[in-house]
Amino acid sequence: MNDRGFQRPYSMKACIITEHQLWNDFIASSSCCNITQSYEWGELAPYLEAQALRVGVIDDSGTGKLCAAMLILVSRAPVLNRTYFYAPRGPVIADPASPAMTVLLNFVKAEARRRHAFMLKVEPSVPADNVQWLSALQRHGFCTNPYATHVRHEWVLDIRPDEKALLAAMKEKWRYNIRLASRKGITVRRGEGQADLDTFYRIYETTSERDQFFIHKKSFYEDFFRLCREEDRAALFLAEYEDQAIAGIIVITLGPWSWYMYGASSNEHRERMPNHLLQWTGMQWAKAKGCWYYNFRGIPDVLEEGQELWGVYLFKRGFSGYPLRFLETHDLVYQPLTYQVYRKLLDVKRWRDEQLRPRLSIFTIAIFRYLVAGV
Repeated sequence: MNDRGFQRPYSMKACIITEHQLWNDFIASSSCCNITQSYEWGELAPYLEAQALRVGVIDDSGTGKLCAAMLILVSRAPVLNRTYFYAPRGPVIADPASPAMTVLLNFVKAEARRRHAFMLKVEPSVPADNVQWLSALQRHGFCTNPYATHVRHEWVLDIRPDEKALLAAMKEKWRYNIRLASRKGITVRRGEGQADLDTFYRIYETTSERDQFFIHKKSFYEDFFRLCREEDRAALFLAEYEDQAIAGIIVITLGPWSWYMYGASSNEHRERMPNHLLQWTGMQWAKAKGCWYYNFRGIPDVLEEGQELWGVYLFKRGFSGYPLRFLETHDLVYQPLTYQVYRKLLDVKRWRDEQLRPRLSIFTIAIFRYLVAGV
């Protein structure tokens, strides 16, 4: 209180946030909600060769609530041996043109100077055609970067309608396959305990070898599942035939959203359609948890037959839904010369990928991505 008996006005301030509930409550309530801005995702930073930096802006109401937040992964680009900041699906803020955005970015810039980071890379969880966000990022000095870290194009299903309506909206073949799986002896149960996680990962390794994609070591999935499971925001479902697990999925929730995070299928009994029944079970669980959306995640950037992930896209599309394209990657450059070298290296990476992809093993591709881009 001042001498006149009036309370001094509060002002916004940015700071490092360490309170789990405060952070997740804000992310979950935001229109920019995304699992990769959750507190739990930051806990996985060591697996990504990074450190987590959670920056929040406290509003000016005196309540101590957040009005902006950004989970930053502090990483090093190994070839350059330089630090950079990356905000996966961040920042999280209702109005990017508000003063809170300026307060947030000024704090991050000071942290970047202290840690000698040469740029801040952001990939906000907003649609690609959001003019308000595009204008705000441009005003703050961001430049576009054609090399996305996270897949920009995802497939989303609104699960608010009742189950009868959800089934009716699916392609007929998908409804048939859900029923077929049950008739063919497939049962789905919710996984419990370490033994079921071990089973899932064993099948996941088979899927990775067959479909040629990179997976983390088992402890990454164990820790992520454990962290989210503590608040009953994670579910592992296993499809079994004659008491043998043949497929599984992990679904995570936050706020009104659910994500089909990981899926695994063995080479046996695929004709019994376990994956259709698994997805339907995951949707039912997410809906029962109060979620509005079921995010199938990545689909091809260009929806044309022959594109990478085309078969995955057709599978996801069969459940009904719509494509969601996120805003282009934007970089805020702190050290222009270092950034120019970084972009040249990304150009080389793109060229090498195009030239060598048919001959590279999955391991070599993963190592090359890490060496050049640190992703």
